Amino acid sequence: MSTPSSSSVLYILSSLVLVSGLAWAGSQGGAAVGSVPLFALCLGFAILLQWVAFIPAYAARTERYFDLMGSLTYLSVIALGIGFKPEPDLRSILLAGLVTIWAARLGTFLFRRVRAEGKDGRFDAIKQSFGRFLFAWTLQGVWVCFTAGAALAVITSNRAVPMETIGWLGLLIWSFGFLIEVVADRQKSRFRQEPTNKKQFISSGLWAWSRHPNYFGEIVLWIGVALIAAPVLQGWQFITLLSPVFVTILLTMGSGIPMLEERADDTWGGQADYEEYKASTPILLPRAPR
Repeated sequence: MSTPSSSSVLYILSSLVLVSGLAWAGSQGGAAVGSVPLFALCLGFAILLQWVAFIPAYAARTERYFDLMGSLTYLSVIALGIGFKPEPDLRSILLAGLVTIWAARLGTFLFRRVRAEGKDGRFDAIKQSFGRFLFAWTLQGVWVCFTAGAALAVITSNRAVPMETIGWLGLLIWSFGFLIEVVADRQKSRFRQEPTNKKQFISSGLWAWSRHPNYFGEIVLWIGVALIAAPVLQGWQFITLLSPVFVTILLTMGSGIPMLEERADDTWGGQADYEEYKASTPILLPRAPR
């Protein structure tokens, strides 16, 4: 077994520092299990699950269960939070339900996709390195902690606030984002199922409005979650509202859009139709086709 590089160790430690800070902030005014804040317990459990799953994944050098494990982690921490809350209110139940619906749908979709394709190209080099692969799993835990942070802060809070206009507005925004993500994913799946499209890029449906409409939908739905959660948060708990900001940064600057754009350029770069599509279609924010 190879040993992790110093850079991998630094990235992992930095990730743990970020999660620890979030755990402290989100635990303010929250419920506890014994002497342990419930919010912090949920975040610690999210990281632990990734490290446990990493062991067989690295042994087999496989990423086939990576996305599925991410979704199972969302479901687990939400269940942990709602299960230990003495009296869940409407807002807590609603947030738990929305995160559960999103995670179950996306996890199932991604697992089916990687099973059909046999692998996830993002991990071709990463899974051969102990340190880089461990960091990828750790980063997934950080992703869960920060994206679900606002929802978990409400679910584990001792404070209850009746649903009001901003909460219902958040639900509408979540529904809009979720619909976009689902439709975009289905359109691309149907496109790929056609034998003649196996090596082609999609430029129809929502993909004519944006080169990454599924990511746009995901960002929007987490904005909705943040709006539903906001009225309950107090003091340092407001840090958990970084959820949609974190999602946006990771998708636009991390492992999302940059990697997919690079792969697309390697595959279709120089083709007239692809270059025209790329020049006329926004990378993220949708715009009606000209």
